[in-house]
Amino acid sequence: MPKRVTLKEVAVHAGVSYQTVSKVLNKQIQISKPAEDRIWESARRLGYRPNQIARSLRSQQSKLIGYSWEPNSPDQVNPILDQFLHSMVRAAEGAGYHILAFPHRPGDEWLDSYREVIDTNRVDGIVISSIEFNDPRIVLLQEKNFPFVAFGRSNPGWDFPYVDVDGGAGMRLVVEYLLEKGHKRIFALAWPEDSRVGQNRMEGYLSALSQMGIEPQNDWMARGEGNYRFGMETTARWLEQPQEQRPTAIVAFNDIMAIGAMQAAQGRGLQVGKDLAITGFDDAPMVQFLSPPLTSVRQPIARIGQRVISILLGIMNNESSEETHVLIQPKLIIRESS
Repeated sequence: MPKRVTLKEVAVHAGVSYQTVSKVLNKQIQISKPAEDRIWESARRLGYRPNQIARSLRSQQSKLIGYSWEPNSPDQVNPILDQFLHSMVRAAEGAGYHILAFPHRPGDEWLDSYREVIDTNRVDGIVISSIEFNDPRIVLLQEKNFPFVAFGRSNPGWDFPYVDVDGGAGMRLVVEYLLEKGHKRIFALAWPEDSRVGQNRMEGYLSALSQMGIEPQNDWMARGEGNYRFGMETTARWLEQPQEQRPTAIVAFNDIMAIGAMQAAQGRGLQVGKDLAITGFDDAPMVQFLSPPLTSVRQPIARIGQRVISILLGIMNNESSEETHVLIQPKLIIRESS
């Protein structure tokens, strides 16, 4: 293996002391710009790389940020969380940190992984996603007084740092648009009642209908696991009803269910967008390439990932310059499916 270049070698090459090189590369002092430029150029020419393990031992920092999420089943993908991870990686690396990812599954027994990374000083802070009501991870992290930021809210009244998308506002945008197009029977492919995100989006759906004096019937709303199969089978069942009872529009709480609904409608010979309007939520990258392209609610995921990291870095550095309760508004992207 190639020999590791040392700080002393950089110092000799730059014609300065070892201590000066160490402090400049660790951004601990300011010296004349020509001398600083000479040090950085020497480090670059010699191929110097800092010993991160030794640096971490000295600073008591790992320069790692833990990221925990709830994995999907092997036959499903979540492009939104993928985009979120990518945006966090870019933001963290720009600040000299890396992401250590580890999965979370419901149940208190899975909290042991959090305790381990905290108690062993493996990470300097943690980002959590897939937030639900009574989320035990939030309780643990607050008890440990450990720096963290959540992608999502939890119980009303719980005070913790988060960045979230206003899903209720997003669903109101969808329903209001469909109402303006003349739809009256707008059905919803929703998530289970214990889903925190699902409840937020359901509130938006119901409030938009209520403002127009429309009281949805119970069979207008179907709750399920949010996958393609549920969207397809539920829509097929709705379309078996008499014409006057069928939906004229279907709003899905994610894009995957909307794709299932489109498949069911097209399987019955209906033209999506003309005979039946269908909308999704998330605006996953592939939905613009469907036939027809899917109307969806876009979440600014790249901006969210950057904001989460920025807030977390402020907390870790004991800086309170940023707001720690951030609710971002989504955007309705109208395409041919509606």
